[in-house]
Amino acid sequence: MENANKKKVLFLCTSNSARSQMAETLLKYKAGDVYEVYSAGIEKGEVDERTIQALEKFDFDASGLRSKHVDEFEGQFFDYVITLCEKASTECRSYPNTDKQLAWDIPDPKTRPGNHPFTTTLSELSNRLTMFLFVEKANISKKNAVATLSVTEDDLPSPDFDPITFYKSLTDDVRLKALMLIEYHGELCVCELMEALEEDSQPKISRNLAVLKKANVITDRKHGQWVFYRINPELPLWAKTVVAQTTENNTSLIEREIGRLDAMQNRPDKDSFCK
Repeated sequence: MENANKKKVLFLCTSNSARSQMAETLLKYKAGDVYEVYSAGIEKGEVDERTIQALEKFDFDASGLRSKHVDEFEGQFFDYVITLCEKASTECRSYPNTDKQLAWDIPDPKTRPGNHPFTTTLSELSNRLTMFLFVEKANISKKNAVATLSVTEDDLPSPDFDPITFYKSLTDDVRLKALMLIEYHGELCVCELMEALEEDSQPKISRNLAVLKKANVITDRKHGQWVFYRINPELPLWAKTVVAQTTENNTSLIEREIGRLDAMQNRPDKDSFCK
């Protein structure tokens, strides 16, 4: 029986050729009875053949996939809009018709290193969507087929990034939770983190963010009176994986904080859509 109250999800990426197609297929598989799922690109493109091969390798139906431009969905409302790359996140920081927007920085399988880049990306998206469903309280039964995906990737070393400083920056409760919240939401400002963490001291939050920024774990941007923080897109892949898996496997640690942030009134405006 069809669920008339399905929530709508739109995945956005650059050309709707790989990551967003995988995300659409995976979420339909995991929770198609709860979510109505779409994907699109901010540029015209074609579905990469390697995307289809990766999906079919794990018995997903990829026969109906096609690349769509975001303009096809103009004026439509979505309960969630989730960007999957830096370009989409930067150009579409605030979708006009959505209740909640998330920014997930998933490496492009077309350019990422390693022996199995498309399968690796599929596995990462599966883990992230499992976290999404847990946090958003989707009433679904667990499906384990995708969770068994396991690949080995040869990460490239980054001589300019100090792993000791990286791990030291994670040893404070406020910093770790702030980083996990930023990882989940994509971008947050100090006032949002204060609300989520129930912390009245703005200097305390700012000091901890400064430690993460000095360690090159996060970056910031100024928009009007607000400063927004996000995961450093230049973070080495292994470090991004540490942050992502820490968040994905410990969502109970920030569950209440996410709830407080969702209930926050008058959250700062991030930007206009696709300026």
